[in-house]
Amino acid sequence: MFVLKQFRCSRKLKFLLLLTFSLLAFVVMGYHPGTEDDGVYLTAVKSDLNPALYPHDSDFFRVQLQATLFDRWIAGFVRLTHIPLAGTELIFQFASIVVMLAACWTIARTLFEDERVQWAGVALVAAMLTLPVSGTAIYLADQHLHPRNMASALVLLAVSRILRDKLWQAVPLLLVSFVLHPIMALLGISFCFFLTMALLEPVHAWLRSLRDALASAVPLGWIFESPTAAWRRALETRSYYFLYRWTWYEWLGALGPIALFWLLWRIALKRGEERLARFALAVFAYGVVHQVASMVVIGSPAFVRLMPMQPMRFLHLVYVFMVLIGGCLLGKYLLKASAPRWAAFLVIACFGMYASQRALFAATPHLELPGATSSNPWLQSFEWIRGNTPSNAYFALDPGYLAAPGEDYHSFRALAERSQLADMIKDPAVVTQVPELGPDWEKQTGAQAGWEHFKLADFERLNRDFGVDWVVVNYPQPDGLNCRWHNWSLAVCQIPNLQASSSR
Repeated sequence: MFVLKQFRCSRKLKFLLLLTFSLLAFVVMGYHPGTEDDGVYLTAVKSDLNPALYPHDSDFFRVQLQATLFDRWIAGFVRLTHIPLAGTELIFQFASIVVMLAACWTIARTLFEDERVQWAGVALVAAMLTLPVSGTAIYLADQHLHPRNMASALVLLAVSRILRDKLWQAVPLLLVSFVLHPIMALLGISFCFFLTMALLEPVHAWLRSLRDALASAVPLGWIFESPTAAWRRALETRSYYFLYRWTWYEWLGALGPIALFWLLWRIALKRGEERLARFALAVFAYGVVHQVASMVVIGSPAFVRLMPMQPMRFLHLVYVFMVLIGGCLLGKYLLKASAPRWAAFLVIACFGMYASQRALFAATPHLELPGATSSNPWLQSFEWIRGNTPSNAYFALDPGYLAAPGEDYHSFRALAERSQLADMIKDPAVVTQVPELGPDWEKQTGAQAGWEHFKLADFERLNRDFGVDWVVVNYPQPDGLNCRWHNWSLAVCQIPNLQASSSR
């Protein structure tokens, strides 16, 4: 059997390995700007760069970002460097992956002495970045630039600093992560607290500190405000908010990793691996406390306004650490120095995740790189709209278009760069975060009910009630619309009685 020689890395080799695994991660996970949450974030950045865009309904992406500097940060980088936004997004996405994997390697280096073991952990994280976190509707990292990617990378760096006994280096990293993604940063701060206690104090003193901290927590008054009917309707569209509706396997995915860290803590203690034991204990305690808190919040009607804070997303860090430590243990006890085992490990892990992403984005190129043309009919229509319609055009399209066959969850606002009436897939998530948008969302989605049966009179009603002057419909289009462009699947049309005003 082939074996790997004694594995000792020079700095250059470490840097090369980091870049190699980062590139591998990028290729395996794919790149899909403008999809899913990027419908909010990319749209906000484009609005910052060109305020003439989105004169209608901009609150559906703008208000949610008041708590983050992400969009202004990216827009400022574009203005400063003159690098196009598409290139900027790609740079920051890859940089986020690099920083995340670098932080994982630093954590592994603190917990395991063997460098081969450390890189096995990094390799598994690189392959598994699109692993779904049970029941939370998020991955370890998104396939597009997301402030969660950047914040998570900074949180992991902060964890690595604490493990290296450099607590004050962690503070600015956590502060920067907070202005990018407050929820993920708060979860990161919480874990860093648990980790610091586990490293610096005996267990009984740590638990006493935890008890005192929990006792001092007082809910804020806004939590108990009565939610509106529209807000509740939007909330019902987010099934992952409701912990008690989870399936058995989602519960297993939530509780299983926590139990595994309890087991790792006990085993590491018996083997005298104190650093690993304390880290496992920190993850276990963090998981237990947040799990209990989540069950209280989600199970109590009094705390319904806290549900959009998505308390179960504490599992994100648990999953990252589970994959990292799992990879290290595979390297230590299974892969060892066997080159064939390493090759099989990388092929199986990477191919499995790659195949799942191809199934998820089946109608879209795996890497949607800047400047590349697309055969996706939805993206073709968005591109034509972006280049051939007025910036103040107001569109309506099927409110469930994001889930349409072949659409692959590409955002109209982000990619067509035009205003649209509210949808039924992404906008409800925004409403749960910004309840005052509920009435407008309910009115607009209600006006689009039965879209698949719309005739000319229905489109004219949208124009009369909301000012909509353009629509994206299935081809061939309903009679009476003036369609300016079509492909084999879709048509982009003007509502006839507003042709003159729309062309100005």
